[in-house]
Amino acid sequence: MREADDVEFGDEVEPAVEPVRGRTRWLRFAGTFAVGGVLAGGLLVGVSQGAFAASFAVSGSSFEVTSSHLDGTGFVQFGGVAASPNALHPVAENAFKSADLDNFCQSVFMPNMPILGDLTLRITADGGKGMHAENMLVDVAQVDGDFTLTNPEIGVDASQVSGGPIGVQGRPGDFGMQASHITIDNLKQVAWGTSAQTIAFKGMSLRIASGNNQCIK
Repeated sequence: MREADDVEFGDEVEPAVEPVRGRTRWLRFAGTFAVGGVLAGGLLVGVSQGAFAASFAVSGSSFEVTSSHLDGTGFVQFGGVAASPNALHPVAENAFKSADLDNFCQSVFMPNMPILGDLTLRITADGGKGMHAENMLVDVAQVDGDFTLTNPEIGVDASQVSGGPIGVQGRPGDFGMQASHITIDNLKQVAWGTSAQTIAFKGMSLRIASGNNQCIK
């Protein structure tokens, strides 16, 4: 792939990164959690105390996130659906009471922009704990990485998970899991949406570059 030319926000282009192979694909992992029935019934998430929006319409574009290390507390997961204007997308709902991501990168590919052609929007926050979130819910299509769960409970009824943000639960009878603590090394994630009570970036940089210059290569 040719190097991308900067349009604005910065004057350097990061080198291409080879894709990581052989990591755990969490879309397959989430498939064991009975994601199949979710399309018919939709996602039921009850959030009490107004911690953050339980659900919202997503755009027609997914986005990529990478991090050298994620450290999270109060983790829960269950099947769900992200609804974009023209489609429904089966997802794994990953929620954290808190999460810190080292060497954070987020990118959105914007093809065929008028006059300018293909563009990529990138947000980065380098170093340790570059991104910090409280009460975060992510509509995940795919996650690759090396993960470790502390005190895991696998096979919990999705409507009964209680270890994550207050009120974040799935449909009765669906397969869920939770853990008091989670770490993921070499995180590479594709998602449709993220909501949180707070998200903070340390040393954030926003750039728009020509071409396809996403975080995952």
